[in-house]
Amino acid sequence: MTQSRAAPIEYGAGQADEPAAPRRDLWRSIGRGLLMRCPHCGEGKLFAGFLTSVEACEVCHELIHHHRADDLPPYLTVFIVGHLVVALFMGVEEVTTLPLWAHLTIWIPVTLALSLVLLRPLKGGTIGLQWALRMHGFGGSPDGADH
Repeated sequence: MTQSRAAPIEYGAGQADEPAAPRRDLWRSIGRGLLMRCPHCGEGKLFAGFLTSVEACEVCHELIHHHRADDLPPYLTVFIVGHLVVALFMGVEEVTTLPLWAHLTIWIPVTLALSLVLLRPLKGGTIGLQWALRMHGFGGSPDGADH
């Protein structure tokens, strides 16, 4: 008589007898968010406006409205843009001598453009991160009920 072996059940952070939810691919979810697509299906749009997220995905109907991106996208934008602009400024200053007005006419528009270009994808990546880690309602339970 042969016995069939069942796959082991992983248990989540909840009750000891609760099976864990299926794992979500972290990097794929972040990548889909960076492309401003639904972290679940990768097809639906993530934003209704410039920074306003959709209520739910139009393709797979995954609820998006409860995300809490808050301050992480602007923080990452400032961090990335600041490092790029300072490095570029220092590089230009090393090879040439520009007057202050020339630096201002170069680096202010570059800083603004990079900030506007990066903010939206970084917010999408943050939403993808939260979805993959089942944070802030993406796990099926309301925020704070997981503890």
